[in-house]
Amino acid sequence: MDRLNERAELMGRMLDTIGAMKNIPAGIQSDAAMRSAAIRCINCGNTEACKKWLQDHPDGATSPMKGCPNEDLFKSWLED
Repeated sequence: MDRLNERAELMGRMLDTIGAMKNIPAGIQSDAAMRSAAIRCINCGNTEACKKWLQDHPDGATSPMKGCPNEDLFKSWLED
């Protein structure tokens, strides 16, 4: 459970940092995309790099961390 909580917190922080949280689409398709994103985050091996990236961007960023397994999805939410 600790891993799930940690990853959910990191994913939320990433979405907030890049400004995509307010652009997450609603509906069944986006719910499935969010579940897939959560699974990718849980299985990601770059947790420490993610934490550092988030620390290095306290004032926000225009795109997610390079190499984030959800980079393309999160970028698509920025474009909406």
